[in-house]
Amino acid sequence: MAEAARRLVQKVVTGGPKLALAAANYSKPRLATFWKYARVELTPPTPGEIPVAVESFKGLVASFKAGSYKQITVKEALRNTLVATEVVMWFYIGEVIGRRSLIGYNV
Repeated sequence: MAEAARRLVQKVVTGGPKLALAAANYSKPRLATFWKYARVELTPPTPGEIPVAVESFKGLVASFKAGSYKQITVKEALRNTLVATEVVMWFYIGEVIGRRSLIGYNV
């Protein structure tokens, strides 16, 4: 039993640096791609982009009132539903982070 434990520890000690190097080499290009897109997608809007977003939202409300949502395809509806779900989930994740708890507010 002690011999098996010694061999296991020896394998971990000798193979650990190789495994860490392989993990680092595997993750470098993926992390570079992640940071490339994160810098663009996760930045807050600039003051110049806010009026554009407001006008876009007004156009969305006007098209909804006109009933143009009845003319979209199932694929577009599914895509819009997934985007809305993603926005709601990010909101909930932000709430949990802000509260520092999964439990609701302490009133």
